[in-house]
Amino acid sequence: MAVARTPPRRYLDNAATTWPKPPEVHAAWEDAARETGAAAGRAAYRAAAEAGAIRQRARLAAARLLGVDAGRVALPAGGTLALNVALHGLVRHGDHVIATAADHNATLRPLHWLERRGVIGLTVVPCDGLGRVDPAAVGAAWRPATRLVACTHASNVTGAVQDVAALAAVAHDRGGLLVLDAAQTLGQRSVDARSSDADVICAPAHKWLLGPTGAAILWAREGVEPEPLVQGGTGTASESLDMPAAFTERLEAGTGDVPALAGLAAAVAWLEDRGLDQVGGRCRGLAHDCAARLRDLSGVRVFAAEEGAPIVSFTVAGHDPAEAAAILEQAAGIEVRSGFHCAARIHEHLGTQAGGTVRASFGPFNTEADVEALVATVAAITAA
Repeated sequence: MAVARTPPRRYLDNAATTWPKPPEVHAAWEDAARETGAAAGRAAYRAAAEAGAIRQRARLAAARLLGVDAGRVALPAGGTLALNVALHGLVRHGDHVIATAADHNATLRPLHWLERRGVIGLTVVPCDGLGRVDPAAVGAAWRPATRLVACTHASNVTGAVQDVAALAAVAHDRGGLLVLDAAQTLGQRSVDARSSDADVICAPAHKWLLGPTGAAILWAREGVEPEPLVQGGTGTASESLDMPAAFTERLEAGTGDVPALAGLAAAVAWLEDRGLDQVGGRCRGLAHDCAARLRDLSGVRVFAAEEGAPIVSFTVAGHDPAEAAAILEQAAGIEVRSGFHCAARIHEHLGTQAGGTVRASFGPFNTEADVEALVATVAAITAA
């Protein structure tokens, strides 16, 4: 009797979280968890001092990536928390905010929450069929009460990269701010805070930065001062009930995840050693090849921006995205995401509001063999 063989695992969901991580990241995380075992900034004994040094290494690594002063880099516990800190911390009652249909729910849901409670007015401007936003649409949506524009740097559905400088110019010309969600760019392409003209940049550690979950980056330009979303202990000025005035301490209440910060610092070092643009360029090359080959298949619609993040979304005629994704795993061990990808508004502009898309996203440890397996299996689905 023949025994069914389990196909090898082919992970193509890097836009959700990159995997595998570099071995150096796992080693740094485990060493901090097993050997340091202390809270950063809470005491003067050796292990606590080392925990503080780990946190500072992560802060300096993030600052190098963005080309900024480390004193303006906070390290929240995740990208969603970072965006919530920025959005809740910068708006005031009666403000108006502009977001985009390409945005992730990490941006749209906090803004919707604030709108539903009467704190802000909200306008979500449209995107085109690949997720690109016209800066003129942002200008047209501007009101006297508009406080800021929030946008994703690259769509997590199509990979489309926004013209951040143009969007920032619209906001700045009218006295507003730009909050940038760099979850799908930081780590796989250069994101220089000075040249982007963003006022706030947020990104999680666990996506293209190749770090673990439990850490994120929040940078804000000098003079842009979010009120703390969370209040509590910081290890400094403990005799006072007021939050510390310093940017990092004000936004880092509670005990940070030291092993996650150790992993983040190691991940940035790994990217720097190999060249961020080279690593990201290879990922984008795999995605470009995949998109081109899928476009040649009858019945397959592809949603992937040229020169975008290494993301390829597609649909297969006659198959719900969830069904197609299940077949890919069962037949070839290919792990992709299906559905709406936590992006509530973009699908009405892609024409995929019925069930979303299948999404493949390529990381540093994927190969051409993964592209070949995906394309061949989709071809088999279309031929069935």
